[in-house]
Amino acid sequence: MTDITKIPLDNIKVSVANNGLATVTLARSEARNALDESMIDQLVRLFYGIGKTKDVTAVLMTAEGPTFCAGLDLKEHYYKDRSSIDFMQVCRGWHEAFNNMQFSGKPIVAALRGAVVGGGLELASAAHIRVADSTTYFALPEGQRGIFTGGGATVRVADMVGKSRMIDMMLTGRIYQGQEAMDVGLCQYLVGEGESETKAFELANKVAENLPLTNMAITLGIEHSQNMSSNDAYFSEAFIAGIVNTQPDARDRLAAFANKTAKKTKPED
Repeated sequence: MTDITKIPLDNIKVSVANNGLATVTLARSEARNALDESMIDQLVRLFYGIGKTKDVTAVLMTAEGPTFCAGLDLKEHYYKDRSSIDFMQVCRGWHEAFNNMQFSGKPIVAALRGAVVGGGLELASAAHIRVADSTTYFALPEGQRGIFTGGGATVRVADMVGKSRMIDMMLTGRIYQGQEAMDVGLCQYLVGEGESETKAFELANKVAENLPLTNMAITLGIEHSQNMSSNDAYFSEAFIAGIVNTQPDARDRLAAFANKTAKKTKPED
């Protein structure tokens, strides 16, 4: 079992609460939490470890300062003057980091504020639930920078907003925020200024109460089913349900429903 608090980290902080909720905090606020090569390498190792340990039930991802993440560290990229092959390897690192997040089997709730742009949006798109506040704005300014997305946006962001909207964002620098951002699928929750972390914490704690196998099935099963033919997806769904719906740990919860002592699913008053 991996103790993720022992993984060497710089500009990223991690802690684990008694209920297994891990809080991962980007801590490079002086650079608007821009992601350099070192931080990407750390995210690779951290989320590989999170996926391997039973100690973590869910993840709250947040950031220090007024900005969630300004994306690729463009200063580092400029001064390193990378070759094409070098930058392809950088992209592969980003893909590994965000794949380790999305496919860790542990639900990730991201608390967003300020800029969620470029690689910052790619990072946020690897989370399963995104909570934005009124200061949050989303953009893909790569077109204006003379560059192209390299951290999985062509898959994840296009899947969220549709390819036409993504092309528009990249060509024109279009910015989404507020209700419009939620309407197009960039976030699932919208709260007042400074409230995203509180709401994300509430949601992450709620998710942490679910059975681990159920959380894994939800975060992995739905994602993989989208890449299958309909018949293959139906078989996969039945196979997963056969395992998850008969797990011994679910018996008490099913008994509570059968005995009418379980909390009812209905709108809150």
